[in-house]
Amino acid sequence: MNTTDWNSLDTEDFRATVRSFFERNYPEDLRYPKRRLRWAEIRDWTLQLSAQGWLAPSWPARYGGMGLAPGKLIAFIEEQERHGIARAPDMGISMVGPLLIQHGSDEQRAHYLPRILACEDIWCQGYSEPNSGSDLASLRTEAVEDGDDFIVSGQKTWTTLAQDATHIFLLVRTDKAAKKQEGISFLLADMKSPGITVRPIRNIAGNEDFCEVFLDNVRVPRSQRVGELNRGWTIAKALLSFERIFLGSPKQSQYALARVREAAELLGLFDDPVFTDRYTQLALDVADLGTLYTRFVDQVKRGETLGPDVSMLKVFATETYSRLANLLVEIAGASGGTPGDIEIEGGSIDVLTTFYNARPATIYGGSNEIQRNILATSVLQLPA
Repeated sequence: MNTTDWNSLDTEDFRATVRSFFERNYPEDLRYPKRRLRWAEIRDWTLQLSAQGWLAPSWPARYGGMGLAPGKLIAFIEEQERHGIARAPDMGISMVGPLLIQHGSDEQRAHYLPRILACEDIWCQGYSEPNSGSDLASLRTEAVEDGDDFIVSGQKTWTTLAQDATHIFLLVRTDKAAKKQEGISFLLADMKSPGITVRPIRNIAGNEDFCEVFLDNVRVPRSQRVGELNRGWTIAKALLSFERIFLGSPKQSQYALARVREAAELLGLFDDPVFTDRYTQLALDVADLGTLYTRFVDQVKRGETLGPDVSMLKVFATETYSRLANLLVEIAGASGGTPGDIEIEGGSIDVLTTFYNARPATIYGGSNEIQRNILATSVLQLPA
């Protein structure tokens, strides 16, 4: 159990403590990685966080977390972003743990939470399917009750780092006759279960961040259902709502803006009033994004539940990032399609990594088209 009362510290003192630890201990060669790191690459750092008791900043202290209040949690995450700390395979920490703390049984908590904290269980997310991505409630992976088990068949896709995972949490259809949001249940499964096949997907940058997961008559014990039967959609929505504030962080856009400015200065583009005007508009967008992000962060700090309007943060953040990535490629001219560092006027810059990273940003966490539908129906009260 974590015994330090981090919330008794002044926020700036807490921030300084976290920053100092990151600067002294995080491997320099892993800062601001150009791709998603695999478990073998980030394992040692993750184990160090675990030993420090900092692996689960949002979990209550009685379950082994830091027990951070919302304001402290935001500061912790912002310091990670500021120092360029790579994201570990963290679905167990960010999704499964909070889910079990809130909705799991005593037996599920006792079994899984310590294993997540010890990095013995590495989780992946079985949500999206080939025809059920943004419209997740239309999923077709089916679980049929059979004695003490569910028999699960179907396919999941865009499953991040499934090739490194030991376990997967699944949304499955358990009542085909119900309305699509009402016949879904939430299951936990061991990736070593017979019938599970993982096939990595190589992206345009040559990396294998995502996978397809095939489930062929996979037996999952009924004891591994979380929450009530056919009530998994409520759990899934709760997990997604908090995710969107972090997908709306201005850090990516601030980083991309700095890369644009660096390249433009090397190329003397600020002598061109047309370019300066475009740059200034984007710089103002990034500043506005920071203000909007702060508004939602303040809401979290007050302990308020985020509403559907948080979708506009995700839309604004990812589309600003995309426009900056496009401009970076454009000003690189004929070298804009060259992977890796390119030489420009006495300096070098990598333009394609930002461009590649910006492509899926408008899709994951719920595509921006879906976010706009949420804003239209749930915020503006327009007819569906």
